[in-house]
Amino acid sequence: MNNKKITNLLVVAAAVVLSLGASSALAQTSPNLLVPTASWDCGMPEGIQNPEAGQLVFEIDVPLERVVEVGKTQYGMRRVAVGLEGSVKGPRLSGAVTPGALDFELTLANGTIEIEQALVLRAPDGSYIYARNAGTGPNSQDVRIVMDFEAPNASEHAWLNSGKFVARRELNAAAKTMHMRVYDVTNVPVGAGTGSLSITKPADVAAQPWAYRSKEASEQQGQMLITENVTLAPSQRVGASKLDLERRRRRHDVRRVESRQLVGGRRIGRQSRDHATERVRLFYLLRAKDASEHLGEQGDVRRPAGFHNRINGSRFKS
Repeated sequence: MNNKKITNLLVVAAAVVLSLGASSALAQTSPNLLVPTASWDCGMPEGIQNPEAGQLVFEIDVPLERVVEVGKTQYGMRRVAVGLEGSVKGPRLSGAVTPGALDFELTLANGTIEIEQALVLRAPDGSYIYARNAGTGPNSQDVRIVMDFEAPNASEHAWLNSGKFVARRELNAAAKTMHMRVYDVTNVPVGAGTGSLSITKPADVAAQPWAYRSKEASEQQGQMLITENVTLAPSQRVGASKLDLERRRRRHDVRRVESRQLVGGRRIGRQSRDHATERVRLFYLLRAKDASEHLGEQGDVRRPAGFHNRINGSRFKS
């Protein structure tokens, strides 16, 4: 093995060690329990366990198409990340993240972060797993995502529909990457370990809604402002009928002109026949021009390819 390959392997190994070391250090310094606010409890109002206390299920890597800075809203500073196709790798599940994953990040004035996500995972067997997740954290260094999976009951991934899963989320807007490590914390007691941290929110900021707004008891239906009955008549196609009518009229006029070329029941001479043919052609062109002027773009009347001149049997060329 040459020196270049050895150097590359050492660099990769060092990166893995640093990543594991950072995760381990984060797990040691983070509180064992994050107690979310009542307005954004992420489905775990009793507290969100330290993810690393559970068992690793899989990791998600999503390259980001863009990160949109919405700005300050009535709820806080809003940022939205839109994902491209990503990957899922782990001991219990592998597959892909379909394009279009969404990550909604809300940062409050005191540093508190609230996350809402929508992802669709695709397993190797072709089945899909929907995940709508909510997360929170005291800062960007400790963001915990409560994963809420929806897998087909008949698939081998139905085990995701039960249990408790918490992910560690890391989003790098500059590099346009999002990395998540998903852990199974079903068997991790909420009170395991020591130390807990309660998430707080500024009092003067409205709480962002998780569910759709429902009518309050004091709200009543307002008065009806306007009512109107509308009857729709069946649609009619006008263009085609006009064209058919013009074609029938044109054929009748051409036959009438041809019949006038007969003299005493006999066909007229060769020279006269050529002259009559030209008159028929001119008459047809004038009729076609007149029809196109009256019918507009739909009246693009063209002579049928099978049209014959009954005077001398020749075929007009389109």
